[in-house]
Amino acid sequence: MGAGRIGGECNDWEAITVTSDKTIIVTVDSSNLPEAARIHSVSWQESHRSFCSPDFIALHTPEHQEKYLREKMDQGSRLFMMIADQPIGVVSVTGSLIEDLYMLPAYQHKGFGTRLLHFAMEHCDGTPTLWILENNKGAEKLYRREGFRETGRKNAITDKLDEIEFSMP
Repeated sequence: MGAGRIGGECNDWEAITVTSDKTIIVTVDSSNLPEAARIHSVSWQESHRSFCSPDFIALHTPEHQEKYLREKMDQGSRLFMMIADQPIGVVSVTGSLIEDLYMLPAYQHKGFGTRLLHFAMEHCDGTPTLWILENNKGAEKLYRREGFRETGRKNAITDKLDEIEFSMP
């Protein structure tokens, strides 16, 4: 396979996975981190718009999200990016914890997020787990459909909003 990594050369051939629909999933590194941060920013803002203030939403610029993702990478998280006709989705895996699964809005509800989730699950060191905001019904539907179940653990994000842990049985 002669595919290169978006934003730079790819010398780590294990970092590229070609899916059946010719999308590719690549490891995020410093050469393609700005693209991953853009996806994270756009998707995060859209998914949080209904319950966060406009001022808080505005803080999550691509530059802000790049710093956040770089810190995650520096702490050992592995980040991956899905590319179709352009970079369209990101996810991070730390041990068995899946986080930051975001797809650009135009690519949601088309199966791309499910494929990226399956990829992340294959890269977990143990039983895949994840946390979702209790009001994120779309994510909850996806994760339940793919076999995840609530563990009973919760984190209070605010006095009105909890984060709920899901795990594969």
